[in-house]
Amino acid sequence: MNMAPKRYRSVMLIDDNEIDNLINQKMVEAASITQHIYIHTGARSAIEFLRNIEKLEIADQVLPDIIFLDIDMPLMDGFQFLDEFEKLMTTTKQKCKIVMLTSSINPQDVNRSKKYNSVKLYLNKPLTHESIMDLKL
Repeated sequence: MNMAPKRYRSVMLIDDNEIDNLINQKMVEAASITQHIYIHTGARSAIEFLRNIEKLEIADQVLPDIIFLDIDMPLMDGFQFLDEFEKLMTTTKQKCKIVMLTSSINPQDVNRSKKYNSVKLYLNKPLTHESIMDLKL
């Protein structure tokens, strides 16, 4: 018996590879876990987006529940994003759960990601229907 997946108000995908974003978007849509998907091809634009949302009175209704974050990106990588994310408001950090979504098999990346309280899970690309259905965030 397959239990229905948890529903989220919104999800954010951050990956410099547009094809990976498209695949992951399609997987999230197919799993029907959210109606709103924010897509960013750069960590810097994503962090600016979150900072701007924090200024809204309805921030808690607009902030993504889950952020799928790639590690290896130009300009600002996933860990630099996490460093900036840590500077955001406490309410933002409590609301947004981060899932590292990467093709990196480097054990150091896994260990490094565990140092961030906001990182709840470490998954290998691409997202699969099973990995989405198994999300317990």
